[in-house]
Amino acid sequence: MTGGVARASHLVRRMASESVDLGAPGSWGADVRQMLAEQASFWPLTRSLVQRDLRLRYRNAVLGFGWAVGMPLLHTLIFWMIFTRVVPFETDVPYPVYAYSGLLAWNLLASSLRFSVTSLSANPNLVTRVYFPREVLPFSAVIVACVDFAVASLVLAGMMVIYGVTPGWTLALVPLILAVQMSLTAGLALLVAMTNLFFADTKYILELLLTVGMFATSVVIPVDRAAGPLGSVLRLNPMTQILNAYRLVLRGELPDLVALGAAAAVSLTVLMVCWLAFHRAEFRFAEEA
Repeated sequence: MTGGVARASHLVRRMASESVDLGAPGSWGADVRQMLAEQASFWPLTRSLVQRDLRLRYRNAVLGFGWAVGMPLLHTLIFWMIFTRVVPFETDVPYPVYAYSGLLAWNLLASSLRFSVTSLSANPNLVTRVYFPREVLPFSAVIVACVDFAVASLVLAGMMVIYGVTPGWTLALVPLILAVQMSLTAGLALLVAMTNLFFADTKYILELLLTVGMFATSVVIPVDRAAGPLGSVLRLNPMTQILNAYRLVLRGELPDLVALGAAAAVSLTVLMVCWLAFHRAEFRFAEEA
């Protein structure tokens, strides 16, 4: 513990004396190497935090599975009643599969951000007294959300069997699409965790943005069919392209590689910019926690 505190103090003095900001491209490479090396060194800590959170989440199996599966199913039922009975429209796959697949991917993003936003502020003893890369906390929240995603995907598989949706070999592309989504999710998780430490209202603003974002993305309705300037803006949303890619491969078609490539470029940019900003601001976290 004493060595960790001394190392943290040394880091604070070094960062304060250098006054490095995000706009110094010459030091980016060194920072990236340091960040990756730290994540590799502290992987056992990340794994322990993930195991702790999973034990808490799934200690009561009914509640745990209810969290991962029940909410997407409930939302699917609600939107199915609205968009097949009240305001019907056509989708390329049966609407329950369309809605559930969208909600499944969206909940991965939303759950990651909801748990990440307080990951620093809820652990002041760790943040202020022990040296470790603080990214471990939001990253572990994202990994826990991935486990929920995997559990809830079993229900999607059952739905596809019931409705006769056959994916074929394109299902092998799901890990690639998931990697794109995880890049975007991890970057945003770092951003909201860091921002909430400095501005306590962030977690409330996040809930508003997630609510609006679900309807500004092709989660339950195909917003990419919208015409005019609004449609053009909505198509810039990388999550819309990610959701479209998921749905295409689930029905056995290749995704739009140009759109997916653009979403991947945006996601990687978000991850690197947010990670660098997080890394450069890390020496101030102990003051704010």
